[in-house]
Amino acid sequence: MPKLHLRRVAPVAVLALALLALAACGGDYPNSTFSKNTELNDGAVFIWDRMMLLGTIVFVVVEVLLVYTIFKFRRREGGPAPRQIHGNAALEITWTAIPALILVFLAVPTVRTIFENQRKAPANALQVEVIGHQWWWEFRYPEYGITTANELYLPIGRTVNFSLRTRDVLHSFWIPQLGGKRDLIANKVNYIWFTPKETLSPAALNGACVEYCGASHANMRFRTFTVTAADFDKWVAHQKTVAIGSPAAGAAAAAADSAAKAKPAVPVKTASIIPVAAPAEPTVPEAWVFPADKLPAYAIPSTPMPATAFDDALLAAGDAKAGRELLMNPANLGKAPCMTCHVVKGETNYATDDNAKGPNLTHFGTRHTFGAGLFRNDARTLALWIKNAPAMKPGSVMPTFGVGEFNPMIKQQVPAAAGLDDKQIADIVAYLRSLK
Repeated sequence: MPKLHLRRVAPVAVLALALLALAACGGDYPNSTFSKNTELNDGAVFIWDRMMLLGTIVFVVVEVLLVYTIFKFRRREGGPAPRQIHGNAALEITWTAIPALILVFLAVPTVRTIFENQRKAPANALQVEVIGHQWWWEFRYPEYGITTANELYLPIGRTVNFSLRTRDVLHSFWIPQLGGKRDLIANKVNYIWFTPKETLSPAALNGACVEYCGASHANMRFRTFTVTAADFDKWVAHQKTVAIGSPAAGAAAAAADSAAKAKPAVPVKTASIIPVAAPAEPTVPEAWVFPADKLPAYAIPSTPMPATAFDDALLAAGDAKAGRELLMNPANLGKAPCMTCHVVKGETNYATDDNAKGPNLTHFGTRHTFGAGLFRNDARTLALWIKNAPAMKPGSVMPTFGVGEFNPMIKQQVPAAAGLDDKQIADIVAYLRSLK
């Protein structure tokens, strides 16, 4: 074969590198911090752009001088010996002063941005408490009395002040497209605030823990939904209600029905009786959530499922009432102790938000994901999760409930006397998905 010469190969290599560089500039990057959606993004982008500009100038100048020096002072056949130089004070001062000046142009905006980000949030900011758990996120809106998990709703145009704390180990809260990240530290409350700009469209954004926190650190995700102020108010109004199907919801509906039927006894003449329409049936508050058909592909989980069998026919026939009875009856705590770790507003709970080990499940049926953003909230995936959560998410503290399933955490199979069969799991799935 003929020998390849460097001059022939070089143009092809340069063209290949150019095409590769162009390819790197395309595509969708849903987790980019260079979005300028908040003031935190603006500060980071400004500092990055200035650093890249000054760094590029330095690189070009240094490389040009280096190449010039290589060619100008290269060894030549028969040339004289190079003259020895023992120092040049002016040159040394110059190449020390220029980098120092460049660092000043970087340090001043950096320090200014740090102080800007550390000042207190405006007084009218929306307050959100973020609590990190191994391995899921709890979000509380104390202004509205709302507690939810793994799905965060933020109104566009309103400043949001986050107070950050952890229940166990260190975590780190980060929504890349809204900028900034802040650690959750034991025995300390950290704060971070920003304002989703009014120019921002309603969107579903990724969030994650970015501080290694154990076996499922990479699986500790959440979704952030930036919505209009009107849609946020609708979401809040529904989240403040008790779960549909709970005793409290039934009592509220019955009270509304009774009030509608009750009429004061007013004496009237027979001839003047006017027909009155029957009272309207009590209506269930509409559950507003971010529309599923507007979720981008990157916000829809595609986590691989375990090879666990489950009869889809059982899911179709799931009985929500039977599932509720299974969870709420104290006699069933041995087999289904779910309410000792979870809270459902309007139900009889054995736990509170302050000591619950699992996410608040009020309005669980309206959520798009579960398992800290790992899985789609559909019936089959939820059934597999209840059947054997540790097999789907390493380190999960939720027990394995399926009869005959192997729990990888404790290295044991679930006996029939202590577990749930597929019919019981299907009923629980029906109940949980009814919590709208």
